[in-house]
Amino acid sequence: QVQLVESGGGLVQAGGSLRLPCTASGRTFSSYVMGWFRQAPGKEREFVASISWGGGSTYYADSVKGRFTISRDNAKNTVYLQMNSLKPEDTAVYYCAASRSSYVRTRSFDYWGQGTQVTVSS
Repeated sequence: QVQLVESGGGLVQAGGSLRLPCTASGRTFSSYVMGWFRQAPGKEREFVASISWGGGSTYYADSVKGRFTISRDNAKNTVYLQMNSLKPEDTAVYYCAASRSSYVRTRSFDYWGQGTQVTVSS
């Protein structure tokens, strides 16, 4: 069992930056592929980014490629989403997720956090 807690959300102007940390409980954090998803009002949840066990491989949605960076610190049981050049269309609840898969491009995630709101004003 893994419990995930996101933080770092808030209100930011377009063009600004935010960093979202997600901290996991448990001793096996380094054995999970970690991912970030988001859900805007009235829309389905969508994939944002994922990172392999050791952090050597990452995968991004086209909509955030070049602006967002996913990273992890296994010693701190934490995965991060650095968001730069934010746009109003990035406004959403952002969720952290953990997958038992060994494939960084997996879309099958087993554990989810409660989400953190990111609002980008124009």
